[in-house]
Amino acid sequence: PFSTRNREVDMAKVANTAEYFETLGDRFLADQAKGVNATIQYTLAGDGGGEWTITIEDGEYKGVQDGGVEKPTLNVMMDAEKFVEMANGDLDGRKAFLTRKLKVKGNIALAQKMQKFFPQG
Repeated sequence: PFSTRNREVDMAKVANTAEYFETLGDRFLADQAKGVNATIQYTLAGDGGGEWTITIEDGEYKGVQDGGVEKPTLNVMMDAEKFVEMANGDLDGRKAFLTRKLKVKGNIALAQKMQKFFPQG
């Protein structure tokens, strides 16, 4: 009775930020990121917070590193617990942005496109 889509969604849930970044490469949809060249920094506050930077070159996920970089294409800033809710699909990214739970600095168009290649849970 379960569709494949539902099983994928269940598997995509993460318990914390560390698990999110460890499994990010598995969830990256390369076909949705064609032509994207970006350095995306996550600055997450509170419990489980920290800084992580991911790199995408010509639509290919190159990995994640701990810490920030000098000039990221995009900086995603929010509370770590709210970020986990958003990653799991329990908090809508657009709603989080409009209610100032999510702040972005840099390429706003990239922030909107990210939902396609890093889908929410």
